[in-house]
Amino acid sequence: MKKLILFLVVLNLITFGQTAEEYNDKGDKKYDLEDYKGAIADYNKAIQLKPDYALAYYNRGITKFDLKDYNGAITDYNKAIQLNPSDTLAYYFRGLAKYNLKDCNGAIA
Repeated sequence: MKKLILFLVVLNLITFGQTAEEYNDKGDKKYDLEDYKGAIADYNKAIQLKPDYALAYYNRGITKFDLKDYNGAITDYNKAIQLNPSDTLAYYFRGLAKYNLKDCNGAIA
């Protein structure tokens, strides 16, 4: 019984003790394996833990872009840019997403 309780406590610490950065890294690994839905789930957890984590928004935007969810990607790029205005890649990919939505003026801007 003691071993079971210890196991549950350790499992609880491992599962709930992860940082936003660790969830972001897990999302990156899933993205590399083309597990896009799993990656988005991990980026969501990173953002939930750290709502001002610009990199997680950017990474989730990239993943949504690959899933052709251009509107969702734009929303994430907008948030990444709001949190980190010097993130040039977020501007670039936001422009590409707008281009894919046939918003040429928005893409140019």
